[in-house]
Amino acid sequence: MSHITLTESAAYEVRDMLEGNDMADGYLRFKIQGGGCTGLTYGMAAEMDKAENDEVYEFHGVKVLVDKYDIPVIDGTVIDFKQSLMGGGFTIENPNATLSCGCGSSFRTESNAGTPQPDC
Repeated sequence: MSHITLTESAAYEVRDMLEGNDMADGYLRFKIQGGGCTGLTYGMAAEMDKAENDEVYEFHGVKVLVDKYDIPVIDGTVIDFKQSLMGGGFTIENPNATLSCGCGSSFRTESNAGTPQPDC
């Protein structure tokens, strides 16, 4: 069972980004870090190598890295890409988030409050 899901539209955008940066064989790293208004923030980056603590998932031909220590916080998360008249962007739906900020990029869970930044 997968701990996260990358939708087909998100995989298309990631694959396009990786190929555009000469990283067709690379990975998408999905991570959690402390910060933001409510304590935790999501991060995504292109990487060529996996680390020792990484779990590797594959969705629609895209390999995704997640540090195994982040899995309890992101278990069940769906990463999607939505297009609208105003442009497009990635959306993250995390069933473990109990509080999120207005912009949607910062959150906390019942078991992990993270490190909120005071000036948000």
